[in-house]
Amino acid sequence: MAEERSELEERIIIKDQHTKEIDLVNRDPKHINEDVVKVDFEDVIAEPVGTYSFDGVWKASYTTFTVSKYWCYRLLSAVLGIPLAVVWGFLFALISFCHIWAVVPCIKSYLIEIQCVSRIYSLCIHTFCDPFFEALSKICSNIRVALRKEI
Repeated sequence: MAEERSELEERIIIKDQHTKEIDLVNRDPKHINEDVVKVDFEDVIAEPVGTYSFDGVWKASYTTFTVSKYWCYRLLSAVLGIPLAVVWGFLFALISFCHIWAVVPCIKSYLIEIQCVSRIYSLCIHTFCDPFFEALSKICSNIRVALRKEI
C-alpha cells in the first residue's frame, strides 16, 4: 500500500515538472533580456531643441512606432515562435544528450585511465629518480661555502 502511494506521488511530481505553471505576467523572471530589447520611441527617435515637428506629427509618429513594434512582434512570435521553440528545444535536448551520454563518460573514463598512468609514473619516478637525487644530495651536502673579505 505504501509502495503504491509513493509511486503515485512520484508520478505526480514527474507530471508537475513537465506541466509546471508558467507566469503570464512576468515572462522574464531571470531578466535575461533586460538590457537587450528595451527599445522605446525615445531611444530611437528624438528631436533636438529648435527642430520640433508639429505636435500632431510627433504624437502620430509615437503611436505608429509603438503600435507597429507591438503588432509586428506579436505577428512574428505567432508565426515563428512555435517553430523556433521546437528548434531550440531540439538543440538543447541534443546538447544535453551529448553531455550526458558522451562528454561526461569520456571525462570519467579519461580520469580513470590517467589515474592508472599516474600511479605507474609515480612508481617510476620513485624507483629511478629518488635514489639518484638522494645520492646527489649526499654528495653536495659536504660542500661548504665561506665568504671572506679581502682587503
